[in-house]
Amino acid sequence: MARTTSRSTSPPDPQAPRNRTPQPLPGRRRSVGDFVKAFLAFVALAVLLVGVPGALAVFVGWPLPDGAPSLSWLQQEITVGTFINVLTVVVWFAWAQFTACVLVEIKAALSGVGIPSRVPGAGGSQLLARQLVAALLLVGATAASFAPGLSQFGQSLEGNQKPASAASAQQTPGGLFGQERQQAAGAADALAAQAEQAAAHADGSARDGDTKYYRIQPPEGRHHDSLWEIAERHLGDGRRYKEIYQLNKDREQPDGSKLSEASLIRPGWIMEMPADAHGGELVEMPDEAPKVSEDVKEQISDYSKTGDQRQGGGQEQGGGSSVDHDTAHIVLPEQRPAAPGKPAMPQAPATPGAPAAEAPATEGSGTASEGSDFGLPEALLGAPLLAAGLLGALGRRRRNALWQSAMSAIGGHRGMHPPTPTGDAAAAQDALLVGADPDGVRLLDLSLRGLAASLAEENRALPTVYAAWLSNGDLHLQLAQPAGRPPEPWQLGQDQTFWMLSRADAERYEDADTAAPYPGLVSLGTLDESRLLLNLESVPGIVSLSGSASDRAAVFASVAAELATNGWSDRMTITLVGFGQDLTPLAPNRLRHLEDVEALLETMEAETRQRRGALGAAGHDSVLTGRTGPAQHTRWAPHLVLLAAEPTGEDAVKLAELAADASRLGIGYLVGTESGDLPGAAWEMEITRDGKLLAPLLGLELAAQTLPETQQRAVVRLFTEADPDGSGHPTGPGGGPAAAAPPFLVDVTEQGRPAVYARLLGTYEIIGLDTPDSERSALMHEALALLLMHREGVHPRVLASALWPRGVTEDVRDALVERLRAWLGTDPDGSPRLRADRSGRLTLAKSVVSDLDVLRSLYHEATQGRGSGNRAVRGRMLTDALVLVRGPLLADRPQGRYGWLTHEIIDAQLPLLVADIGLALSEFHLEKGRAEKAIEALNAALGSAPGDERLWNELLRATAATEDPARLQGVAADLLARSGARGLPARTEALLDELLPAWRSGVSAAG
Repeated sequence: MARTTSRSTSPPDPQAPRNRTPQPLPGRRRSVGDFVKAFLAFVALAVLLVGVPGALAVFVGWPLPDGAPSLSWLQQEITVGTFINVLTVVVWFAWAQFTACVLVEIKAALSGVGIPSRVPGAGGSQLLARQLVAALLLVGATAASFAPGLSQFGQSLEGNQKPASAASAQQTPGGLFGQERQQAAGAADALAAQAEQAAAHADGSARDGDTKYYRIQPPEGRHHDSLWEIAERHLGDGRRYKEIYQLNKDREQPDGSKLSEASLIRPGWIMEMPADAHGGELVEMPDEAPKVSEDVKEQISDYSKTGDQRQGGGQEQGGGSSVDHDTAHIVLPEQRPAAPGKPAMPQAPATPGAPAAEAPATEGSGTASEGSDFGLPEALLGAPLLAAGLLGALGRRRRNALWQSAMSAIGGHRGMHPPTPTGDAAAAQDALLVGADPDGVRLLDLSLRGLAASLAEENRALPTVYAAWLSNGDLHLQLAQPAGRPPEPWQLGQDQTFWMLSRADAERYEDADTAAPYPGLVSLGTLDESRLLLNLESVPGIVSLSGSASDRAAVFASVAAELATNGWSDRMTITLVGFGQDLTPLAPNRLRHLEDVEALLETMEAETRQRRGALGAAGHDSVLTGRTGPAQHTRWAPHLVLLAAEPTGEDAVKLAELAADASRLGIGYLVGTESGDLPGAAWEMEITRDGKLLAPLLGLELAAQTLPETQQRAVVRLFTEADPDGSGHPTGPGGGPAAAAPPFLVDVTEQGRPAVYARLLGTYEIIGLDTPDSERSALMHEALALLLMHREGVHPRVLASALWPRGVTEDVRDALVERLRAWLGTDPDGSPRLRADRSGRLTLAKSVVSDLDVLRSLYHEATQGRGSGNRAVRGRMLTDALVLVRGPLLADRPQGRYGWLTHEIIDAQLPLLVADIGLALSEFHLEKGRAEKAIEALNAALGSAPGDERLWNELLRATAATEDPARLQGVAADLLARSGARGLPARTEALLDELLPAWRSGVSAAG
């Protein structure tokens, strides 16, 4: 029965983004080596399938007993014959299992159905059978449609790649996301409009009485047929593959299966084509039926009947068009409904300190205008995970710089203060403080590691994860394929390919001693207030990014910076090619720049060979298998390649060949392109001028996460200035580095008595102010403490995000500032003690002082000011400074507040400063031979810096100066007990050998 198709589309828009399945790579001709491998495989199969049972029958015979078993058997002596019979039974079972594996693999290869069924308990036997069958069939066309990895048996590097043509499309998300899904509303509208255009076009071009069909061709060598290529050959535009998919979706094929995924088609299937299809491979029914065999004619005839049935029931009522939801492979997770009697999960507020799910502010919104007024870069404000990673890495860099300067010979850097950022760097630091969501990063890391640990306990493999969504505090993992029920407390999401963990359940996780399972996750942007993290490591091929050079560079920089500093990964390598800004200072141990594509190909060819060999030697099929349990090893750390410049010609083909097998090896590729036409691209994305990240074939339209060039420079400047050997430090006498002055110096004379004095070192006390209302007292005290620790000024949005990390409205923040201003009052000249500078930052008047300011000023004056030339002044100032330290910083702070201290380096600065004061005072006393006074000063400093090696070494010298060996022996014993299993540092041991040669035996005897 003839019928006319009713679907087509208008000619492609040349300005539309190009998204398609991977481009075919050059085919590989069968060589003499392939025939030799096939012959050897045939011999091996013959020996294993026929030779083994024959040899057993001839040389051993029937191994089982002839009669029924009895109790007397248990009393018989075990002879060599008994052992051989038992071993023979085991070999027979192994042979039967291997034979079953061979039959299963041959059936899958000849039927072209893709991945074969698993034989229970086979494991390595089935892998060996698969490789032998693949090698045997390599000389035939059917081998190319075998399961992933078959064509790699025994080939060289060039031949050991998965096909990056339409076969690669079978590994794209469409081939693995098998459930019906709801697509984002914008993508659905676009597809609906396309369907209407297709119907209109088909009405004008269809011929009455004819229906055209195409029969999927078997693979040729390493090349597979695909809907994209069929549409490109017979419709003139590969993007019209959706029309073919819609005409044939869910219709029963000759082999009994159905087309449910646009990227999974099989040889022998029938495809009904749009009426304007053309080309010699098409069959028009019924006019051209004689051109094909009777079997094919009957198959097409039967298939046409399924089309009539589908047409009657598959369309929406009222003439509406059916929209393809199955081609949306990365989809927005469904929101979790609120529990009965409880309010729904609140939406992320567009306020300072918003959580990770917050979408970047758009033009015209209150947040955007606020950011513009205060001059903070919105790109960092809208990237909470990136900001948290950068802020954490910057804090670690500054702490390491402090310790390095203190413990090394750079004496001039004692008590060093990091330079105060200015200009763009200051704005970038404020944006990091406002936008960062360290709690979200912590929960993401705990959740992923907890999942890996739970799966390892259940002896289950890690599932392949294509993406993660952070939505209203919940974490949704989108799997490549169903993996059963997740371990508790994870739950199934909207279908079998979503695993979901609520924020409340994530809070119950504790640190798990396991490798990071998905370190390749990186933020791309937001959609409907949900943040998407794509797992670059798992993509089956290249991820391409098109758009203007500057827009692409901003996306690449964001991806590189987050991968280099994120908190949910361990070791990894990130290779950058074609980057204008050197990002290495962000993470020198992770980031490396290569000059060009040629150097990249040379590096990655060697890396690919090495990883294949390591996986093979370990017996793993992918890095996920070797990332959990006892198989953990740093070789399974990901290697992510970010190529900002488009490769050309032969380089692009080589890169596609390397990427074809990359997901199995833990290697990911993100490659920039001008045209969008990139060989081997599994997923194609485009960044637009207005900051949208488009991937139509994935059903995505995100507000992209970017890091523009100006902010790249500002962030890199923050890191380079934190380097103790950087150019930001002044030079002292003799060319060495000079000590950095504190950011705020206090008049430490009697005339400099402050109007308001806050004691932060120990119990928090404020002198000179009335106690505020009890309801607001804690908040006011915390705000003042933050301002006192940042005499350079605090951005209002930084203050708000510190006090209300979950977000606050602008009016509440401004009300607090006004109350704080009224509480602090005015100076005698009428000027307020809380002011705002030209940039809008809040600063305190010089009449508001803390004991931390006095401590820094006293040490500076004693060592570089008046005390440097007057011994008596120096001693008095150092003594006064040490007396100020009454305990740890803000010792009585309430639980749940002062979370912003985690972003500060005061926890590293204060112990070093106290140690410097103790050392200087000890030296002052030892110059006059007052060993007891020196010991008293060192012990006082050790109360705040108990782990400072310098203090212990000086304490040993001061104790030795008392000429009391027993006392020195006691200090050595105490020091050794404190060191624990780590033992004493090498310099301390050397000092003890000098001062107390018999200390080792004496300490042992005392113990």
